[in-house]
Amino acid sequence: METILIAVLVALVAVVIGGGIGFQLHNTLSAKSQRAIEEASAQQMRRANARSKEILLEAKEQALQIRSDVEAKLNEQRLETQRQQSRLEAREETLQGRSDSLDERESGLREQRSELAESHSALDELKRQASERLETVSGLTVADARQQLLDQAEEDIQFELARRYRDAELEAQDQADDKARTILAASMQRLASEVVSEATITSITLPNDEMKGRLIGREGRNIRAIEAATGVDLIIDDIPETITISCFDPIRREVARIALDRLIQDGRIHPARIEESVEKARTEVDETVRKAGQKAMFDADVKGLHPELVKLIGRLKFRYSYGENVLQHSVEVGIVAGILASQIGADPQIAKTAGFLHDIGKALTHEVEGPHAEIGADVAKRYGQKERVVTAVREHHDREMTTVESFLVAAADAISAARPGARHDTIENYIQRLEALEEVARGFEGVERVYAIQAGREVRVLVDPENVDDITAASLARNIVQKIEETLAYPGQIRVVVIRESRTVEVAQ
Repeated sequence: METILIAVLVALVAVVIGGGIGFQLHNTLSAKSQRAIEEASAQQMRRANARSKEILLEAKEQALQIRSDVEAKLNEQRLETQRQQSRLEAREETLQGRSDSLDERESGLREQRSELAESHSALDELKRQASERLETVSGLTVADARQQLLDQAEEDIQFELARRYRDAELEAQDQADDKARTILAASMQRLASEVVSEATITSITLPNDEMKGRLIGREGRNIRAIEAATGVDLIIDDIPETITISCFDPIRREVARIALDRLIQDGRIHPARIEESVEKARTEVDETVRKAGQKAMFDADVKGLHPELVKLIGRLKFRYSYGENVLQHSVEVGIVAGILASQIGADPQIAKTAGFLHDIGKALTHEVEGPHAEIGADVAKRYGQKERVVTAVREHHDREMTTVESFLVAAADAISAARPGARHDTIENYIQRLEALEEVARGFEGVERVYAIQAGREVRVLVDPENVDDITAASLARNIVQKIEETLAYPGQIRVVVIRESRTVEVAQ
């Protein structure tokens, strides 16, 4: 127990001694730390003071630099402002000088305007006095004089227009004529065709006059049978060994001719034999017509025609116009129209077909009423021809044409008909046409004499040189042409030549 107490006492003593020592040590260490902290703080203060001085010096230096820069910029701006002010003062002086100059000019213009007004007034007064003097001298008022001047100006203008129109017309005509001659010459050189000079056969030669009585028959029964079977009129007159067939239909006339030839050769003439011969002749003519149409189609190089069109075109073998065979004429027109089309860049096949069919209506003119162009166009349309072909057939005789093919067919038709010897006319029609041409030209003022020459294809007009000048002569030729086109119907073209002679007459006494 005592030991434990001793031990406890010793421990307490040790604790007390240890606490005192610890406290002393703590106080000692705290004093040292306090001094260290104070020294460190004093050192930091010294450093802070030194840094603040440095910052203050740097700030002063920057402030001085900024102030220096600002003062420099201000100086530059001040100088620039002074320069601008100097320029503005100089410009103001210039503007002021210009303003003074404008004021002086405006003053001068006012003076000039005043002088001009006075001059106009004086001029108007002079004009008035001059007009009064002119009216007194000439006896004309201003309105009358103005009207005379206008009339003279209008006359001069018309003269100048006529002159220019003549020059332009001559130039255009020369160019067109050269081009047309080239095309037509090239086309016509490629056409080689014989001139048709056949005439419609209307008479039959008999071996003897006794045959006339046999053809007439007892109480005229044979001739009545012939006329009833063929549809023709058989004329038996006093012409020796000749009988005449009269009929407007060339096919019927041809059937009658063949049948009569066979009857005359056979010698057996009675109604039954007549009907048999006529039927055989009709079959032969139909075959001839068909073959003629096919040959013409091949000659013209036309393809794709309906068989009925081929038969109709073959009937033209027995049709003549002014002595020209219409079938051969159709072939020629088709060939020439195709050549012309190829020359100018049109469709040759359309032009060729239209030219070949242009007169097909003449095969039906004895059966259908109307112009052959309209009849032919209707037939071509009925049998499936193209609209351009139908139009060309219908328009080939019209004054106004709507398609290129119509012009080509009309030109080819004129070329074929105009070949030397292709057509002939009766002397009565020839004379009437020439007189009509001359009468049209005589109806114009200033015409002295008129001559129709070259079978009516040229009209020469002699005018009074004192009343008709060169310019008026050109207008006169154009007016005569227009009158001929309006009043006359003619094939091809008619050339009008106006001749004005200059005459100087002196009398020796």
